[in-house]
Amino acid sequence: MHAIAPVDASPQRDARSALLLQQFLDMRALTRTLAAPLSAEDAMVQSMDDASPAKWHLAHTTWFFERFVMARDPRYQAFDPAWDYLFNSYYNSAGPMHARARRGVLSRPSLAQVWDYRAAVEAAMAERLRQRALDEEALDIVQLGIQHEQQHQELLLTDIRHALWSNPLQPAYREDLPAERAGAAPLRWCARDEQVVEIGAAAWPAADAFAYDNESPRHRTLVSAHALANRPVSNAEFAAFVEGGGYREPAHWLSDGWATVRARGWQRPLYWHEDGAREFTLGGWRERDSAAPVSGLSLFEADAFARWAGARLPTEAEWELAASGVAASGNFVEDGLLHPRSQAAADAGMSQLFGDVWEWTGSAYLPYPGFVPWPGTLGEYNGKFMNAQWVLRGGSCATSRTHIRPTYRNFFPSDARWQFAGMRLAKDVT
Repeated sequence: MHAIAPVDASPQRDARSALLLQQFLDMRALTRTLAAPLSAEDAMVQSMDDASPAKWHLAHTTWFFERFVMARDPRYQAFDPAWDYLFNSYYNSAGPMHARARRGVLSRPSLAQVWDYRAAVEAAMAERLRQRALDEEALDIVQLGIQHEQQHQELLLTDIRHALWSNPLQPAYREDLPAERAGAAPLRWCARDEQVVEIGAAAWPAADAFAYDNESPRHRTLVSAHALANRPVSNAEFAAFVEGGGYREPAHWLSDGWATVRARGWQRPLYWHEDGAREFTLGGWRERDSAAPVSGLSLFEADAFARWAGARLPTEAEWELAASGVAASGNFVEDGLLHPRSQAAADAGMSQLFGDVWEWTGSAYLPYPGFVPWPGTLGEYNGKFMNAQWVLRGGSCATSRTHIRPTYRNFFPSDARWQFAGMRLAKDVT
């Protein structure tokens, strides 16, 4: 090993290094906890092209730190140079990569080797942070890497849920997961007048608070008079749509949505049992909580329900206006439920804006006015996906509470339904 040379010290950089060290170690510990219930066989499964094996998530997030932080030091020797090809995701400017749809064939390296890889890179990263050996640019990448791995923590859970559901035995990820029920909150409408508002985040890293490049720049936009439902749509409400023939009536559906329903035989949300009472959770098959937010919806299904209900999906500006100034509290991955829960809110305001389920919006995932991607390879992180996708807001029961904020823009294509994705209704006010 070579000696680690500290960069020029400053109180601000020292404090930031110490803070990022603790955040890094806490985040990596949570990843270990989330992956602990998985066998080597579980960790290799890729149940569809859009999902990735848990082993790949564990390796890719480590590759990110190795490739973009550790490799900045010309003296650093890669753990295994061949893995640069295996665990690159979509960074074309970083080099070639293994095909996404073929990640499930990677029986080698073994899961044990991947854990060794994580341990080695984690120790090297921690030592550099302890020794204050990273400059400001590298610390920025560490902060981004922490956020990046938090995204993959959620994907690890949603992908393994789909993999286990796809298994004929349909085993539970964890049979000991608790379940909480709090009853139903009555649906009310929260109205707002037409106004010009500011949405989005100040560009990071120039701003102190972290935000992805797709959240910036902060800008003004006109929001028409509207009303939002005080809570997400519940399982019981969506069940009425199912039982009322919603999946058999083309008038509710976008053209591509109806074509998808017919081609794929959709009759209910992804993880609902045909018996009408149960849903597949990370705890296995469980009785569905009628008052909990519905999840497992595609944009097509959310939009069809909204039409059926005589409403629409909110725009992301309407959603962000409602969430501005609201504490990002709710049911997150740290709470350990790993499933949306009901909340019998009694106040007159908005509830469950954060956590439980991602909420589809009616806004296409497009750049904000004046959007500038990050420079270099990391500019591929978000901007190049601004095509044929839709924005979701608010986080889910599988999201870390330290990862979400009112300006956060998640995005998926119209037919994606394996995430903890639900919806909140909106309507125009005249």
